Amino acid sequence: MRTDVRGEGVAGERGAGERATSEGVAIGTEGRRLGSPPESNVAAPAEAKRHRKRAEGINPPRRPLRWPPRWLPWLVLLASVLPFAYVVGAIASDFFEGTRHLGSNPIKAAEHFTGKWALRFLALSLAVTPAVRLLRQGWLIRYRRTFGLLAFFYACTHLVIYAVLDVELLWSDMVEDVAERLYITIGMTALVLLIPLAVTSTKGWIRRMGNKRWNALHRLVYVSSVLGLVHYWMSVKKDITEPAVFGLVFAALLGWRVWRWRTSNPKRAPNSAT
Repeated sequence: MRTDVRGEGVAGERGAGERATSEGVAIGTEGRRLGSPPESNVAAPAEAKRHRKRAEGINPPRRPLRWPPRWLPWLVLLASVLPFAYVVGAIASDFFEGTRHLGSNPIKAAEHFTGKWALRFLALSLAVTPAVRLLRQGWLIRYRRTFGLLAFFYACTHLVIYAVLDVELLWSDMVEDVAERLYITIGMTALVLLIPLAVTSTKGWIRRMGNKRWNALHRLVYVSSVLGLVHYWMSVKKDITEPAVFGLVFAALLGWRVWRWRTSNPKRAPNSAT
């Protein structure tokens, strides 16, 4: 009897211990399931946040690029006035310091230099519209007016060099040259045609005149370009390589416009029925 009682007592204690242990395990499991998450799970969001902050510090988010950039018009203007700065400095150096930056005849060289830049900017102005159409970059259209005004500026510089340094402001000689020398007459006509285009190049004049009349007036740029090219061709006596290159460029630009006009306004086929 004593042995059985002890055995039952030991078994009872062992069973109670096992139940206590199993209950403890169950309670611990429930505690992890219902209570706070494990340590590794708690630390994970904080560590991820720390890594994210570190990554943002090393590689901050980039702003989307703005195109065209705001400094581009200023860069274009600066590059465009560099030839003017060069020719002014070269003339001053040749006259006052005896250098030969413009060769043995600096006045004629300066006239040709500024005249060629006037033609270059005229060609750039005419090239803007085809570039907008072909490249589908509408922001380029703002440079059509810029290049046109630069062409007028260099044409005026060309005239000032001729009037001040070549004929030395002798108006009788200038009038005689314009009347008797055909290439000077043609060049002066090309410059005069650019004056109303430069004056009416602002948005205010577009509103005053209306798009139709404004566009009709500014087609004079084609006539001025051709006359300027002829003036340059006639003023060159030996090597006509550069005038020929300018001629090909202007022929391509004007030819594109003719092609565009013909394709956008096809002729109606004549009716066969009478």
